[in-house]
Amino acid sequence: MGHNARQHNHTHYLSNPMEMKSLNTGQSIKGFTLIELLVVIAIVGILSSVVLASLNSARLKSRDTRRLADIKQIQNAITLYFDANAVYPTDIYAPGVLAPTYIPAVPKDPVGQVDYFYAALDTNGDAATCESFHLGATLEETTNKVLGGDIDAAVATECTGSAADFDGADPIYDQTL
Repeated sequence: MGHNARQHNHTHYLSNPMEMKSLNTGQSIKGFTLIELLVVIAIVGILSSVVLASLNSARLKSRDTRRLADIKQIQNAITLYFDANAVYPTDIYAPGVLAPTYIPAVPKDPVGQVDYFYAALDTNGDAATCESFHLGATLEETTNKVLGGDIDAAVATECTGSAADFDGADPIYDQTL
């Protein structure tokens, strides 16, 4: 009878779909079906793509915030330079012009570490002295609200030795003095 009882366990239908009987030992084995695993993998994939998309947007905003802070720091250093020299510098990235006297290091764009836009401007017709400047950075988020409050300056006459001026139209955040 012990032998027949064992055979009877092999043909027993399961009342719990998560529970399977081992054919050899008669012990219960619990597990997930292939369909259930595929559904879970699909849900995880969809959720991860949503998280990555919002993470990318946060990184973009973070880089733009850094650009705005960098422009403000450079603007402050240029103002300190002007107070000491009565003219604006022709090249803010030249060694010893702003850094380290007026700013520890002149910041660069967080993507590619390229220089921000800068042009020393001539406003009185004497190109040897720089009476103004134009400073800017290209923002990645073209709908950034600060773009509505910047200068959007057109190209002006630069001083001798300065880089060519740039058009400050959006998406460039620009300041001038």
